[in-house]
Amino acid sequence: MGGVSGGGQDRSAVTRAPATFALHSTKGLEATIGAFGATLLRLRAPDRRGRLGDVVLGFDDPREYLGPHPYLGGIVGRFANRIAEARFVLDGHCADLLVVAARREGSTETDDVSLLAIPASTAGVERRALPTLDQTRRLAALRLDEVRVPRSMLLGEEGGAAAPLRRTLDLAAVALAAEQVGGAQRCLDLAVEHAKSRVQFGRPIGSFQAIQHKCADMLLLVESARSASQWAACVAAEDPDQLALAASLAKAYCSEAYFRCAAECLQIHGGVGFTWEYDVHLHLKRAQGSQVFLGDPAWHRERVAQRIGL
Repeated sequence: MGGVSGGGQDRSAVTRAPATFALHSTKGLEATIGAFGATLLRLRAPDRRGRLGDVVLGFDDPREYLGPHPYLGGIVGRFANRIAEARFVLDGHCADLLVVAARREGSTETDDVSLLAIPASTAGVERRALPTLDQTRRLAALRLDEVRVPRSMLLGEEGGAAAPLRRTLDLAAVALAAEQVGGAQRCLDLAVEHAKSRVQFGRPIGSFQAIQHKCADMLLLVESARSASQWAACVAAEDPDQLALAASLAKAYCSEAYFRCAAECLQIHGGVGFTWEYDVHLHLKRAQGSQVFLGDPAWHRERVAQRIGL
């Protein structure tokens, strides 16, 4: 499941030029992957007045029909007595439109998946905001109880959404890796700035070798993660057959790079790094949440190993 914000306002924490990829031939829709923002995966769709809203794509339980692929590392989905539930839906509590992956009752084919666009005001749709560790990424729990929609709500061809969803998940992982590189770079910048201005024992703490080592290690992580992210972006644009491999490699490395940089940045700041006067703790929470978002590093490393035959 996923949602769409009614207005065109972008609430991203940091904005970089997005890369645009075609999802499939659904009229009026295209997938837009933002490099950094509170919402990573978007479908741009015009409303009745011609304005664009942000459609956030998600699933009930993609493992049932897309193979093993974690979405937020903890989606809970079930279908019983025509009730569907999903947790950790991005912006799901304030969306105007929900994009739901579903299949016909009794279908068992792995690829027999369709996308439905369901207005949040539809009878039977219940949603609530969830408390989260990362307060910069808003998540919600959704429940669909006996929801009925007309066939006109179908996006694309019936039963033809599985392959586009697989590709979209990989594109989202590439986008998230780019976000993590930006976060890691910001942590490095904050650490260096603080090391230059914080004076202890009569000298800036940046003059101490231990602090210099930490900053040097962070720089190595940032530049290595940047290379992995940019390579994955090039593969996404030019070599779709290798997209799954590149996406998993970039997501695994960039996840750990961002978290380690955030943790080291906090160590350099000391106790003040966890106060609201500083942004360091926000990066640490974001890095922790991003590690499990779209699959944690261990899952992606296992996927890489399987694809190269190890």
